[in-house]
Amino acid sequence: MPVDIRIESGRPIDLLPPPRRARASWHLRANATVVAWLALTVVAALAGDALPAPSWLLIHVFLLGAVSTAVLIWSEHFTVALLRVRGPSERGSLTRLALLNTATVAVLAGVAYGPWHLAAAGAALLAGVVLWHAAVLVRLVRGALPGRFGHVIGWYVTAACALAAGGTLGGLMAARTVQGALHERMSAAHSQVNVFGWIGLTVLGTLFTLWPTVLRTRMSERTRRASRAGLWLAAPGLTVAVAGLLAGWRWAALAGLAAYAAGGLAVLVPLGDALRRRRPHTGAAWMLGAAIVWFEVALAADLVVVATRPAHQVAAALAPLLPLVLVGFVAQVLLGSLLHLLPAVLGGGPARFKENAALLERGWPARLAALNVGVPLLVLPVPRPVALLGWASVLAAALAFVALAATALTRPRPPAASPPAASPRVASPGGGGEGGPGRRRALPAVAGVVAGCLLTAAAVVVAASGGSGPATVTATGSRTVEVTLSGMRIRPAVIEAPMGTVLTLRVTNADAQRHDLRLATGERTPMLAPGQNATLRLAPLGGPVDGWCTVAGHRAAGMTMRLAPTGTSAAPRPQEGTGHTGHTTTEAAPAMPTMPAMPAMPGPLDLAAPMSSGWRPHDATLRPAPGGTEHHVEIRADDRLVQEVAPGVRQRVWTFNGAMPGPVLRGKVGDVFVVTFVNAATMGHGIDFHAGATAPDGPMRTIQPGERLTYRFRADYAGAWLYHCSTMPMTQHIANGMYGAVVIDPPDLPKVDREYLLVQGELYLGEPGGPAQVAKIRQGAPDGWMFNGTAAGYDHAPLAATAGERVRIWAVAAGPGSGTSLHVVGAPFDTVYKEGAYRLRTGDAGGAQALDLAPAQGGFAELVFPEAGTYPIVDHTMRQAEAGAHGLFKVGAPPQH
Repeated sequence: MPVDIRIESGRPIDLLPPPRRARASWHLRANATVVAWLALTVVAALAGDALPAPSWLLIHVFLLGAVSTAVLIWSEHFTVALLRVRGPSERGSLTRLALLNTATVAVLAGVAYGPWHLAAAGAALLAGVVLWHAAVLVRLVRGALPGRFGHVIGWYVTAACALAAGGTLGGLMAARTVQGALHERMSAAHSQVNVFGWIGLTVLGTLFTLWPTVLRTRMSERTRRASRAGLWLAAPGLTVAVAGLLAGWRWAALAGLAAYAAGGLAVLVPLGDALRRRRPHTGAAWMLGAAIVWFEVALAADLVVVATRPAHQVAAALAPLLPLVLVGFVAQVLLGSLLHLLPAVLGGGPARFKENAALLERGWPARLAALNVGVPLLVLPVPRPVALLGWASVLAAALAFVALAATALTRPRPPAASPPAASPRVASPGGGGEGGPGRRRALPAVAGVVAGCLLTAAAVVVAASGGSGPATVTATGSRTVEVTLSGMRIRPAVIEAPMGTVLTLRVTNADAQRHDLRLATGERTPMLAPGQNATLRLAPLGGPVDGWCTVAGHRAAGMTMRLAPTGTSAAPRPQEGTGHTGHTTTEAAPAMPTMPAMPAMPGPLDLAAPMSSGWRPHDATLRPAPGGTEHHVEIRADDRLVQEVAPGVRQRVWTFNGAMPGPVLRGKVGDVFVVTFVNAATMGHGIDFHAGATAPDGPMRTIQPGERLTYRFRADYAGAWLYHCSTMPMTQHIANGMYGAVVIDPPDLPKVDREYLLVQGELYLGEPGGPAQVAKIRQGAPDGWMFNGTAAGYDHAPLAATAGERVRIWAVAAGPGSGTSLHVVGAPFDTVYKEGAYRLRTGDAGGAQALDLAPAQGGFAELVFPEAGTYPIVDHTMRQAEAGAHGLFKVGAPPQH
């Protein structure tokens, strides 16, 4: 786009190099990508809660997709224009643009749908692309002749480095390498470096030339000095602020932000000089001025938040202030720039330039007022109808601009005219008269810009309102309700009130793990730690409103509620379950939309298919009890592992020590086990050892990510015992793999030739905690059954034995809903030990055909294989055997003497 700066001699400087058709074509294709991202922003807004992470996706589709793509395009373009050099190769530019968009898609898909490796790889690629972009800009500077505008490029290069840092932090968070307070601090640092670094530094650097151009005055003599001083303050300041947030050093972060703010004030010095020479007299100038003001307001608010809150609370506190940056700053910079640039892009000579400028400026005071009145209504804690009025105000201003721009595009064209070469303010776009190639190339670009504005405005409104909401309801009264989050339930589950009642919900987390409350109308509490509370003041009740906890799996487990106007159909109140160690069961149907019906039989698994390359079977060999009477063990919870659970089927599982089942603890009666339990996962987990006798309040409590506890128990009784996650809903935690076995030898346990341990569990495919998977868990309809974490795994890696050897097979039924009837085809058991007692001993006249175990029971059986061959071992509940509870013993011939 053509831009000029008037310097003291009065000679305009065209910021565009001589146009080339290839570069114009490149810009058209590049800006079409921006419009596509804006369209996806609308899709994300319309999808709402149908997406796995609606707010996160909406923000990142817009900022990472649309805004970052635009910054990459235009920072390169203006570098070429300001330095008056030949631009980099079109192939390189398109490659960087393609890689940036590939990285963005990977980040969005990886965070929203998994696996996390995809998001982390995307973040790494993103950082690499912007660093490549920065290197290109540096090369352009080195190849240019000395000029007055080279200092601006330093802002663009620094901004690119900021996004590389922000992308790295985002990748680490996506990989879930950190949890708890450190994760929250990293989130705050991530937002600071991206918003104030990547976007803020780019815009601040551009304003040195854009602002005096819009005011149509010369650039201040203090510009170069102010630019260098501002960058030397802003860049190190932002670095210190980000480091301080990461380390949890509030005052270091505050000092860094103060330095950044000082750099921003330095930028204002030459802008103020231009303002003193020429007052704003156009809509473009006033909008850019308002955008600068909102940027400073957002920065001041950021300083207050960082000064008054611990670093791990900064991200949550800044979330409501996002409209200050997105609408007040970014949107107004966009609209103000377009008001100034579009008349030149439309071309048509000096007369047409004046007509289009007058058309686009029509009613600008009203539009300016509507836009800037709307911004505080989006940020302040006002009632919902007032907030919607703010969004309507912002939308009206955006749509008015779109309508005027569309009119300028479609009005009848005069005969071809000469380029406006005599215009003192605007340079002609490529010699394009009304009918020339510059005009033809400009029309698609302008159409894309207009479509982008329209799509962005629609996305903003839909995102704010959550879709088409109910009509305004007149308030008829008020009521305060105490809401408690505990035991995988929201109490009360149904709140009835007359139509028009203004409800205030005082929400308290009385549980041992974190919860929040989100309403379908958009109101939500922050994530509440145990004992914390928050208050939600709602709009007058106009219809049924659903609410739920957003922690993974909690909504599906029954943490839902409904606000119901009196006389309307409300969801039934959930039944209360009987707890285990204080935990409520999740068998009762929750107050939520009916889950899709699941088949009674498990889905078809191709158990005869080959296992994937690199698959290793779980080692079923049970080693002897270690010496000593006290055993120290560390068990780490992790809910990010992907494991092959059936031939060719990989599933994310929740594990202890990175395996399903978890590590085996073996000892003798009277031994003491000291277990250090570490939560290295992304949500709360606990652990329950059935082999120990201890009050569950302390050692079995749920601990949050990054926390640890010591669980000490004495094994007073022999047997094969289950241990599992004790966090509600336990059905989900066990079904997703958080279980293992403790083997305590009976006194005088005879030695045998081989010992194996089989822990049988159910397989539920799907996203852990997702509605579809939870529905199958509730209905007791697994997709399969597993020995030691893999369906039919020991068909593909048979267990070894030799004919004539005595083999002891320990077994534990992990469930959560089904047991086992363990049977070896072709070899009866001569010894059976179940739940702490022998049912059959070697030498007895009888034999046993199966070891039957209910869920959470354990024992062992012994046998001697009579001859070499292949012996299946199955759960004789045939339905379960045919769906994966099946393996093989490969029995060899005894050695010949």
